[in-house]
Amino acid sequence: MLRHEFQPGRLVAGVVLTVAGGLYAGDAGGLWDTPWFVVIPLVMGGLCLAGAVGILAGGIRRRRGRGRAAGPGDLGGRAEAQPNAGG
Repeated sequence: MLRHEFQPGRLVAGVVLTVAGGLYAGDAGGLWDTPWFVVIPLVMGGLCLAGAVGILAGGIRRRRGRGRAAGPGDLGGRAEAQPNAGG
C-alpha cells in the first residue's frame, strides 16, 4: 500500500536539482569544469518543466476522480432500490 500519492512534478524537480548538484560536485572534485551560467538555465527549465508536469498530473487526477466512487461501500451519488424488509 502506498503511503502517499505519486507526484510526478516533484520527481522531475528532484531529478533536475540532483543533476545540477552533480554538475557542481564534479566541478568541485576536479573531474570537469562547469561554468556558473550553465546551471541557471538547467534549474529554471527543470522547474518550469516540473510545474507543467504537476499541473498536467493534477488535471488528470481530477478528471479521473470524477467518475469513481468515494469508497467500496459508497454509492457515489447513485440511488439503488433497497428490498422492502417490512413486507
